[in-house]
Order: sequence, then structure tokens, then C-alpha cells
Amino acid sequence: MDWQDELDELRRREALAQKLGGEDKIERQHNGGRLTVRERINEILDPGSFQEIGGLAGAYSYDDEGNLTSHSPTNCVMGRGMVDGRAVVISGDDFTVRGGSADATIKEKAQYPEVMANELRLPIIRLIEGSGGGGSVKTIETKGRANLPGGYGSSSGFNLLAENMATVPVVGLGLGSVAGLGAARLAASHYSVLVKDIGAMFVAGPPVVKHIGEDLDKQELGGHAIQTAAGGVDHAAESEEDAFECARRFLSYLPPSIHQLPPRGEQVDDVNRQDEKLDSIVPKNTRKVYRMRKIIDALVDQDSFFEMGKMFGRSIITGLARLDGWPVMLMASDPHFYGGAWTSDACDKIIRFVDMAETFHLPVIYLADCPGFLVGGEAERTGTIRHGVRAMTAINQSTVPWCTILVRNSFGVAGGAHRPVGRYSVRYAWYTARWGSLPLEGGIEAAYRADLDTADDPEAKLQEIEERLNRLRSPYRTAEVFWIEDIIEPHRTRPLLCDFANLAAPLRTPGPVSFGMRP
Repeated sequence: MDWQDELDELRRREALAQKLGGEDKIERQHNGGRLTVRERINEILDPGSFQEIGGLAGAYSYDDEGNLTSHSPTNCVMGRGMVDGRAVVISGDDFTVRGGSADATIKEKAQYPEVMANELRLPIIRLIEGSGGGGSVKTIETKGRANLPGGYGSSSGFNLLAENMATVPVVGLGLGSVAGLGAARLAASHYSVLVKDIGAMFVAGPPVVKHIGEDLDKQELGGHAIQTAAGGVDHAAESEEDAFECARRFLSYLPPSIHQLPPRGEQVDDVNRQDEKLDSIVPKNTRKVYRMRKIIDALVDQDSFFEMGKMFGRSIITGLARLDGWPVMLMASDPHFYGGAWTSDACDKIIRFVDMAETFHLPVIYLADCPGFLVGGEAERTGTIRHGVRAMTAINQSTVPWCTILVRNSFGVAGGAHRPVGRYSVRYAWYTARWGSLPLEGGIEAAYRADLDTADDPEAKLQEIEERLNRLRSPYRTAEVFWIEDIIEPHRTRPLLCDFANLAAPLRTPGPVSFGMRP
């Protein structure tokens, strides 16, 4: 029996799928400085590794004799592939077909990669552009009815997105204008990126927002500068190729799922490397700041720090790094912003950071320089204490190995939240560190008001009290009663951190944790 007709039909339909929304739509995509979905998949995956699923799905029309007369593919291209030799699931929106709206979406196909990633326990990369299968005002006419959000006939599959946040690494790349459900899919990621000047994310786009009196273009409404500062996305990439490289690097630190442990990288940096410049990097004048990122780079494996959320909650630095090849989550104070004090945004950033560490069984390093919570009107208007208590709870609910280096300040409630209490953790203090219930500056006048009011020379009396208290608050006094485990020279820190990473490695246990990470 000759199957040539059937084979020809298969090749014909495969060729139709490769045409996406048509040559004119592809040209428009390129003229806008954007790749097509198939070009994106080929760029981000290892060459030749893409195994497409559902490529033949779409809208087909036939004549009375059953002959195919027209074809429009779905606006989702998805399947499996490899990134640096590791298996992943990938799903891409095809903006050339109805701008990614629901009119050209087969719901089952759009949700399939989420189910596949979850049940195969593989990371998922979402290439998002448009509404990501969300609604369009034309949907009412094409469907003949209005969707009820959350109704049985219009499920967005958000339960799958939430489940994957607690199960597998999720990367979202915003490669154009992303709105509605597409924006939700981008936000529901462990690591999210917008491409500068091309990508934008919003709940609703400029035409809709204009009806409430705000006349803003895409970048003014939800461009990379807006969304990175608001914490809507983690990073702004210079180009699509840069975004793909960021995704590849992020995934290199993580396990395929919570059911495995993060892989150890190459051991290419001397664990005993010591940088004596660290001994003088913290100014003795407490009013002067220093560059925390220089400290980070000096301590972790060379070029291994991968920062996340740089422009949001800026008094806290967060990211991934390696120590003797072992991946760790690293958090550090940044005295250049509010002196390192915890703001409401910084607290939200800490919660997300700790949740990710807990979800993927990553040990935590905290380089602490925290003078406490931000104080003043801004702090009260933004509910800093409520956000702060949530951050402290996240830290104390964590079970992963934890190591803290007290670099300078540790004051007040937030300063005390530098490690989980009630369980063992590793802690060292640099000889540059200082701590207490609150800084002496500004507190002496209140505590010793009576002494100052009766003194013949209040300024001399103030200086006398300050000198006396400074002697008493020496970190060595604290070490005498074992309230601090050890005080070290800063240049000794890297060997100790690498030792911690090697101690922590066998203590990690794969599997679900008591709570899943939320976006």
C-alpha cells in the first residue's frame, strides 16, 4: 500500500505551520526589531534540540469536497528542548497570529506545556508577547458571547502557573508588549526579564488606560524602567539575545525541579583565596558608605554572582552565586540606599528571595549591614513594619542552611533578623561590625536628657557619655559572653564561606517544602 498521499499531506501541513501568521506579519515583526517565535526558540535552545508538540494545531477551512482551502496556526509554539545540555519545556507566543489574543488560542495547547513541565519535573521557559492567550474585545463577536473571568469555559490555567512556582524553575521573558494574562504569566516566574525599549508590561495597555484619563505610551506606562523599579520584573536586557543568555545563566544555578538538588558547578576558583583589600573596605567613619558589590565579587567564585531585582528594594542586594562550585542564594545590604535600612520594598524582596531559596533547597549567605527598619513618614505610609514582620517570618520559617557575615551595622528589630532563630546557623562578624538595640547617634540625647540638662558643659558631657558607651559596645565585649560566635578579619571570609558551602551540601533534602513560592 502506498502512503505517499498521506506523507505529502503531512509535509504540507508542517510547511503551513512554519509560515506563522504570514510573510507580511513576519516582516512587521522584524521591522519592529523583534524575532519571530520560532527564531526565538532556535536562539535560546541548544542547536537541533527542539522537539515541537502540537505544530499541526490551528484553524483550518475546507471546501465542499473536503479539500483544505485556508489555514491559520495557533498563536502558541511549544515543546521540549535542551539548554546547555539540560532538558527544558519551552512555550512561545506567536504575535504574528492575532497578536497573541484568545481568538487564535487553543486553550488546551496553551496549557499543555505547563502540565508537561510540572509532571515531567522540568524547568519551563515562557517567551511572552501580547496578551499571552488572553482576551480581546473582538472575542465577544468571534465567540458570540462574553467570557466570564474565572468561569468554567474561560479558565486561564492560573492554578497551573501557581503549582509550577512551587515545583519547577520558571523563566518569563517579555519580548514585546505584554498585557493582561500575558503580564500575569510573566509575573508568575522565578526570574523575569523585559527587553529594553521593546518590552513593556501592563495590566492593560495605553488605549485602555487612556479612557481613565492617562495618556501614556507603552514605555511610560510599563517599560523596563517602570517595571524593574516597581519589582514587576527582575531585569532589563539589552536585546533578545541578552535575555536568552540571562535565562540560560539563571537556570544553571537551579535543579530541574524541587525533587532534585541544585547541581555543583566547576571548581575553578581557589577556596583559600584571600583579598586583603577587604580589611580596609569599610570606612571607620560610619557616615561614609562603601561598595557592597565589590565585597560580593571578592568573596564568591570568580564572575559567579548573578544579581536579581537590582532596581527594586535597593537597600537589599539579592542574587545567586557559587562557592567552591556550589550554588547559593546571596543577600547583602547596600548602604548606598537608606544606609541599608529595610524599606517595605526591600522586605518584599527579602520574602521572595527566601521563598526561592527554600523552594529549591539553596543555602543562604547574608552579608548584613542593617541599621534597622526605615523610619519616618515614608516608612509609616508604606506599612514598613507589616512588610518587615512578614520578611522576618519568612527568614525564621526557612529550613535551608544559613550563614551570616555581620559586615557593619546590626541594630533594632530588622538588624536582629539577620538569621533564623531557634536553629543552628553559621555566623561571623567582621571587626568592623557594631550592634545594639539602636544606634547611639541620636539616642544619647533622649536617654541622658537629665544629665545633659544639668551639666555645666552639655557638649562636653555628651562627648564623655558617647566615649564611655562606645567602649562598652565594643564587639569584643559581646564575644566575651558568646553572644557572637567569632570575630574575624575580613580577608579570611571566603575560605570560611566555602567551608560553609561544603558543609551545607549534604544537609539539603530534595522534595516539596511546607509552603510553595508565591509570585
